[in-house]
Amino acid sequence: MSPNSFLGEFEQMVLLGILQEGDEAFALEVRREIERSADRTVSRGAFYTTLDRLERKGYVVWSEAESDDPRRTGPLRRFEVTPEGLLALRVSRRAFDALSRGLDEVLSEA
Repeated sequence: MSPNSFLGEFEQMVLLGILQEGDEAFALEVRREIERSADRTVSRGAFYTTLDRLERKGYVVWSEAESDDPRRTGPLRRFEVTPEGLLALRVSRRAFDALSRGLDEVLSEA
């Protein structure tokens, strides 16, 4: 991994949301997962900009898929985290774990 490949917080959330959704990792489902799990609003623009950036980095790929939902027309993009994306998440997690080591008392909720 190059020094410029470190993940930002929202990039991590998008990758984790894709992993959580698995075979149902369509944009709408991933955005909803992030909003539900992180308890934050995800703007459509920020989400798609982040997906594009992750794709350029080689951390995400997509394929066309048909939805089972009859209200959704046309093909959808199903996202998948690449092996490089998984590596980037692991590196970010190790850094976070190392930096937070010994701070459980400070970081825990009162």
